[in-house]
Amino acid sequence: MSPGLNTGDSAWLMVSTAMVLLMTPGLAFFYGGMVRSKNMLTMLYMSFVCISLVTILWFLYGYGIAFGKDVGGLGLIGWGDWRLGNVGPEALQDSIPEQIYACFQLTFAIITVALISGSIAGRARFGPWLLFVVVWVTLVYLPIAHWVFSPSGFLNKWGVMDFAGGLVVELNSGISGLAMAIVLGPGLAFRRKEGPRPDNIPFVMLGLGLLWFGWFGFNAGSALSDGALATRAFVSTMIAGCAGMLTWRLLEWLRTRELTRLGSASGALAGLVAITPSCAFVGVEGAFIIGVVAALVCTYAVELKLVAGYDDTLDVVGIHGAGGIVGVLSLGFLATGWGQGSPGLFYGGPISVLGKQLFAVVLVALYAFCVTYVIGKAIDRLCRMRMTDEEQARGTDAAFAEG
Repeated sequence: MSPGLNTGDSAWLMVSTAMVLLMTPGLAFFYGGMVRSKNMLTMLYMSFVCISLVTILWFLYGYGIAFGKDVGGLGLIGWGDWRLGNVGPEALQDSIPEQIYACFQLTFAIITVALISGSIAGRARFGPWLLFVVVWVTLVYLPIAHWVFSPSGFLNKWGVMDFAGGLVVELNSGISGLAMAIVLGPGLAFRRKEGPRPDNIPFVMLGLGLLWFGWFGFNAGSALSDGALATRAFVSTMIAGCAGMLTWRLLEWLRTRELTRLGSASGALAGLVAITPSCAFVGVEGAFIIGVVAALVCTYAVELKLVAGYDDTLDVVGIHGAGGIVGVLSLGFLATGWGQGSPGLFYGGPISVLGKQLFAVVLVALYAFCVTYVIGKAIDRLCRMRMTDEEQARGTDAAFAEG
């Protein structure tokens, strides 16, 4: 055993890595169940293919850019450790093997880009999607991950709090999904004002279960240990998800006198998204409040597309974008100051904590939107990413089968 190696922490991170990887198949089923049957197989595969593509990118250069030695000390980008050539199985990141740490961070990158596919479901060609995954991870995900997750990243050093990816994963994917929804324009069904017709609710519920299971590894695994910090993140994740589910169901009943299974799943997802950046920084009361507020905000955020006219097909913007904002900003109020981070306003902290969180939200949102929009426009012009109305009418599965 290497000196300094903590076998308990290492084992927990290995388990957490496997749990977070399972979230991508969970997302595939969640999305696959929400679309019409003619688009289901392509929707599933758009998530699954991210596993292989992003993994190869990550070990070629992704980990070095996101977590390598900072270039120029500005906290903007990392450099080095290409192919993890200088990182053997005995090399440590604190008390855990660095190779396992790299794999854990890889699973975050995989699911972040996979989330974007929900904003363009049913109208994106599969080949250009592959190119988008490669370019987007390189130009959008890796820099933002360095800013926030790397100890040398400028937002990290400035004291911005994001425990498990409210900025890097949730807000990033939500705003990037908005950019792609605008690039590809409204789909045929959206223009016809046809409401959502999920063809496989059992797939949706199965996907939610897998996502929720993986979320414990996502949040508690980010503690990089199996101690009190992971415990707090684990419990907060459970409370916020349940609070979000019940709140969404209550709002549904008050507004329509109906309770839907899709609404329950959306509510749980909203709570889980919002607790991601704050899970280890807030107490049980804070986790409950965040779950409730996230469901309240996201129930209205998912309807904004009908007013603004952008086709966020599977509500990536309304849940991941809006929920990520709720989670990141809530730390300015509800962070207790325990363990890590600064206390929020409700616990005697300065207003500057909220200011930093707000600045990070605006910066990440602007960068993600602008760069993603340019990437989407370029790929659509070069490779025609948007499907024609005739192709949309037949379904993405038919177009995929035809090559």
